Amino acid sequence: MSLFDLTPALTVGQLAEHITHLIRTDLLLSDLSVVGEVSNFVRAKSGHLYFSLKDEEATIACVMWRGRAAALFELPKDGQRVIVSGHLDFYPPRGNLQFMVRSLRPEGGIGDLYQRYEALKKQLQAEGLFAEERKRPLPPLPRRIAVVTSATGAALRDILRVLRTRWPLTDVLLAPSLVQGADAPAAIIDALYRLYQRDDIDVIILARGGGSMEDLWAFNDEALARMIAASPVPVVTGIGHETDFTIADFVADYRAPTPSAAAAAVTPDISEMERLIAAYGMRLSELMTAQIAARRQHLGQYLAILRRFAPRYRIDQYRLQVDELSRRLSAALNYQLTRQRHEVEGLSHRLEALNPKAVLARGYALIQDDHGKVIDSVKKTFPQQRLQITLADGQLRARVEP
Repeated sequence: MSLFDLTPALTVGQLAEHITHLIRTDLLLSDLSVVGEVSNFVRAKSGHLYFSLKDEEATIACVMWRGRAAALFELPKDGQRVIVSGHLDFYPPRGNLQFMVRSLRPEGGIGDLYQRYEALKKQLQAEGLFAEERKRPLPPLPRRIAVVTSATGAALRDILRVLRTRWPLTDVLLAPSLVQGADAPAAIIDALYRLYQRDDIDVIILARGGGSMEDLWAFNDEALARMIAASPVPVVTGIGHETDFTIADFVADYRAPTPSAAAAAVTPDISEMERLIAAYGMRLSELMTAQIAARRQHLGQYLAILRRFAPRYRIDQYRLQVDELSRRLSAALNYQLTRQRHEVEGLSHRLEALNPKAVLARGYALIQDDHGKVIDSVKKTFPQQRLQITLADGQLRARVEP
């Protein structure tokens, strides 16, 4: 009997379980990076990526799930040398040993990306897309703010928190979009295009949280840069952290260092606005009080002028003049009456002195004929002439005797 006969036989499942245990408990295989050439690349309808990684000595199957693949700014191509990070795993149903890819980047790494970034930056700058004179001022009191970002990301929560605190009077319109991976630029462009069709948006915030240069690479897309430049309303970017600069930042009308800062940039502070309104209210009240006082003074002056020229004022003045003239006339009349009374009295005395009755009272008589003609001489009489003799106390009839 051989040693082989003494070793118990394992089932295929037991062997697969043992292999899986060995692989999953090996610290080296649980987290490592591998460099190689991509071959047999396939992107499934589900979004998962399947390919092989090979070099001159070996080939290993690789799988990158859809959630991880969505973070890629560019899909790998057959023949491209890449560096993948992840862990090794065994798939018992098919007996496949495969590398589960967590992240993937070109072997050139950030150096190649930076060169592409700088080349596009110089090109667009030469075309004038970064010029300050084409950048528009932000609206002071936005009524509706559109936000282009991930609907599930922390950037959106930060933006909404700041907007609620600073300016809750504005409406917020979310245009959800991918913000990382190869499909992100097209998704952002589509979100912006849909916003451009509306006429009720005052400003657009394009935002994403922090990450590596690869994570933010979607915002270095040339087509996206030109789409931002064509916006009918101001665009504010809040991408990554303060030290992160993307092509989208240079094209935008305003670049904020973070999503929260972007929300603060497009809104006034409601508490500061309340203080400002209160100060304006006090100043307005002071100005109105001063204006009312000045107008009241002017009104008093105008009323005084009006009173001097008003009909009633003139009537009163004329009445005073009439009263004065009446007084003067009365005085003149009294003077004239007194003077004339004195003259009349003088004349009366003189007339009294010349009154025939007074003469008659002294014993004289007035002789008249029948016709009333005064007889002042005997020569004016004739015999039997009838005469009328007037004495002081009566009259007598007489006849002339020869």
